[in-house]
Parts: sequence; structure tokens; C-alpha cells
Amino acid sequence: MNSQSLSGLWGSTLRLVRGYPRRAPLTLAYVCLLLAGHAWVSYGLTAGQAATVLGYLSTNLDNLHDHPLPALLGSVLFFDGTLTDVTSVEFVGTLITVGLGVCCSLAWAESRWGKRRSVAVFLGGHVGATLLTAVVITVALRHGWYPADVRHALDYGVSYGAQTVLAIGTLALPRRGRLPWAVFVLAWPLGGFFWTGPLPDFITIGHLMAAALGFGLLGVSAFRRRRVRAVGQSCAESGFGDTVQAGAGAGAGAGAGIGTGTDASAARSAVLKRSG
Repeated sequence: MNSQSLSGLWGSTLRLVRGYPRRAPLTLAYVCLLLAGHAWVSYGLTAGQAATVLGYLSTNLDNLHDHPLPALLGSVLFFDGTLTDVTSVEFVGTLITVGLGVCCSLAWAESRWGKRRSVAVFLGGHVGATLLTAVVITVALRHGWYPADVRHALDYGVSYGAQTVLAIGTLALPRRGRLPWAVFVLAWPLGGFFWTGPLPDFITIGHLMAAALGFGLLGVSAFRRRRVRAVGQSCAESGFGDTVQAGAGAGAGAGAGIGTGTDASAARSAVLKRSG
């Protein structure tokens, strides 16, 4: 990369940072909420208290039966990952889900379509993938493909919603970058998957379903049109799209080099967690 390219990337990044609160105020507020929630459960609560809170908000079968709305909505207030152990695979996962997924792709969706539609995409991916995965788990339990304790497995975080907006964020890229990006979105959850009988772990299934929902929305004409903006430049004109593209390239490189696993890697050690 020559100095001119670096200068252009740096300029685009600065324009994005300066304009981020204006283009994506809801996403910015959500990121702050995620960081506050992560700090609270990591440093403000004891290990036992944190386990109780996250256990109640986990979207496992038992919780979806007993209190579905608090579980579905509460689980997206936290992410399962790390911000401090920068050499770990879990940190790469946090960069993919919270960084590329929420900070970049969700912000791009908000700038392109507005608050309501971007929230609908994110929550639709989270809820839809969670419920579809619950169906898979139910069938798998009936056939003995998953262990019985999967019913109350710890399963929370933003990663299903993030995976959906990562997929629909394909539209932010030039045509030549869309296929590699799609491969990356589908491949990174496979970095830590494992098989239990004829199926991979349910975390991997959930991520792939979330991606499928996002890619499916690419065929909906309403999502291929930019909302009409009364004032201001479009995200592409202001450099927002360029920065998303740069982040996408960096994310694809990280996924290829590290085995592309984060949340799914956490699942490998606990069959049961997903990031974020």
C-alpha cells in the first residue's frame, strides 16, 4: 500500500469518526450500552452474580419456554468476548462481531436505511436465528444428537444479530469484493465448530442461519435502495462506505489468519457460548 493509499484511508477514517454520531447515533448509543454492560458483569459483579444475570438472559430452551421476551431482548445487551486479552482468538471474535458487525455494519445500515429498518434487520437476525436454532436443538435432543444439558446451556450475546448485518453489509462493498466478503462471513464461525453426532454444535448452526437471513435480505428490493436523505451527503460520498470496505478487508485477513473463530471458539470450549 503506497503513501497515497494510506493517506486516503486515513482521511476516510477521520471523516467517519467525525461524522459517526450524526450518521449512526443509535448504533453509537448501542455500542456504549454494550461496553457498559460488559464492564458491569466483568468488574461490577461477583462471578456468581454475573453467572446468575447471564444465565437468566441466556436464550437456551428452558429460558425461551419460561421467559422468552426477557431472554431474547436481554441477551443482546451483552457480548461474550474480551477487550483486554488482545492475543486471544476471543478478542478476534470481539473485533468481528462488535467491531465489524455492530460498529461498522450496523452503523452503515443505519446510515443507509435509517434507525427503524436497521434495528429491524439486527433484531430480526438475532431473534430469527435464535428461534430457528431452538428448533434444531429440539429435534437434535429428540434424536439424541445433543447432550441433554444443552437445554440450559449458557448462550447469550450480539453475534447472531451482528452476523446478519455482516451479511447484508455485503452491499457496502464494490462488486469485486462481495464474494470474498460473503465467504468470510460464512467461514469465520467454522473456525471452532465441532460435531456432536450428525450435526455441528448449535452455536455454529445459529451463526450460519443468521448469515443466511442476512444474505436472504439482499434479495429484497427495499434493502437495495438507499433511504432518501433530506440533508447531508450519502454515506458513500462522505467516506463512510470506504471505511467499511477497509474494515471488511482487515476482518477478512484476520479471519483467514487466525482460524476465523471467536464466538464459535468460545463454543468449542463450552459448547455453549457465543459472542459477540
